[in-house]
Amino acid sequence: MIRPLQTACITLLAGLALSAGPTMAMIQDDSRLHDQVEAVSPDRLEQDVKTLVSFGTRHTLSDTKSQTQGIGAARRWIKAEFEAISKECGGCLEVIYVGDFVEGEPRIPNRTEVVNVVAIQRGSLDPNRIIMMTGDIDSRVSDPLDFTSASPGANDNASGLAGTLEAARVLTKYKFPGTIVYAGLSGEEQGLFGGKILAEYAKKEGWNIKGVVNNDMIGNIAGIDGVINNSVARVFSEGTRFVETPQEARIRRFSGGEVDSPSRNLARYIDRLADQYIPNLDVMMIYRLDRFGRGGHHRPFNEAGFPGVRIMEAHEHYDRQHQDIRTEDGRPYGDIIEGVDFAFNAKLTALNIVTLASAAYAPPFPANVTIEGAVRPSTTLKWERPKGKAAKNLKGYKIYWRLTDENQWRYSRYVGDVTEFTLKNIVIDNYYFGVASVAEDGHESPVVFPGPMGSFGGY
Repeated sequence: MIRPLQTACITLLAGLALSAGPTMAMIQDDSRLHDQVEAVSPDRLEQDVKTLVSFGTRHTLSDTKSQTQGIGAARRWIKAEFEAISKECGGCLEVIYVGDFVEGEPRIPNRTEVVNVVAIQRGSLDPNRIIMMTGDIDSRVSDPLDFTSASPGANDNASGLAGTLEAARVLTKYKFPGTIVYAGLSGEEQGLFGGKILAEYAKKEGWNIKGVVNNDMIGNIAGIDGVINNSVARVFSEGTRFVETPQEARIRRFSGGEVDSPSRNLARYIDRLADQYIPNLDVMMIYRLDRFGRGGHHRPFNEAGFPGVRIMEAHEHYDRQHQDIRTEDGRPYGDIIEGVDFAFNAKLTALNIVTLASAAYAPPFPANVTIEGAVRPSTTLKWERPKGKAAKNLKGYKIYWRLTDENQWRYSRYVGDVTEFTLKNIVIDNYYFGVASVAEDGHESPVVFPGPMGSFGGY
């Protein structure tokens, strides 16, 4: 017999369970992604970081002729690594340099060629739809114009570049409907020039970039704040699109979307995938373009109109960033390899891998999503369906919605292969809504918020 006190306790526990907070709508699980996570090698990451450190300095203005020292030797080695990876997969990567000359800038006063190394893994169904992972090649010490002093840049950002190479090693063993691009970017410390150059190249080539996942410092677990943490990563994303027009801003004012740019919904996508596939890793979504007053290489892609986010460690150690190697009053400074935790480096590399794979497995992202339902007891969403070969793996669509003060998509409903659906008795005023495409194998695109505020672009 259940006694009154027991009944009260059961009721209290049920109430606590119901009030514990919103649950996250999950994406269908895929064993291939678990295998890809397991394939990431901390030892190989360490080997690559050691090689990058061995170039002495990778400063953008450093030696380009030496075979062993400077940024020229570093980028040739990176290109050779991508080419070796491509050889292993039967030539599945197109490996190219994308560069341009820069001069007359505060940190690049003289004419200097800024060169990125780019490897392209073409998709089988929708080759112009691109998800991109980037890491920075260059390093620096205290003086941003000092291009000769030892600048190992082990965490900032050999860790991110090593992760990009490792992602290519893992994912080139698989085939995807969409295209994956792996990019080593130069000139970050001198003004984000490598990203600007590649973003301009992408626009010129007509690349349909759906997301740029920038990795800048993904190996440190011991922060300047005294916290040691190997289970949290930060993802930074802009809240409203940099390229928003005044007319689009007016639409957003009356429709919402301040926290639903494509970059922000890419961040939500990464958060969901972390919970699903990466053991002991929590994503801290930061509602800011980047760290306070600072910048990273996703920014020039945002400024070119492409969705992009930054993945990095949760607790930075500023004594190990942009510092001459030295000891002062018993306190060591410098970005040396001892500051990199390679198990954590592998964990954040795996986070990138599942993001790239899931987005590339997904069908074309919904385009031209619209919403209506003012003064009605229901909400109707409409979108455009892709045509031809690109839509071959499309199963249908899923509608998502959440309360306006929630950070993640809480509710969802699969609605089939349609281009319009009405959610009855769900009032438009009380929620935010979006649409994701669903593949035959269950993979989904990021959620696309209606209107120009949330658009990932067309087909």
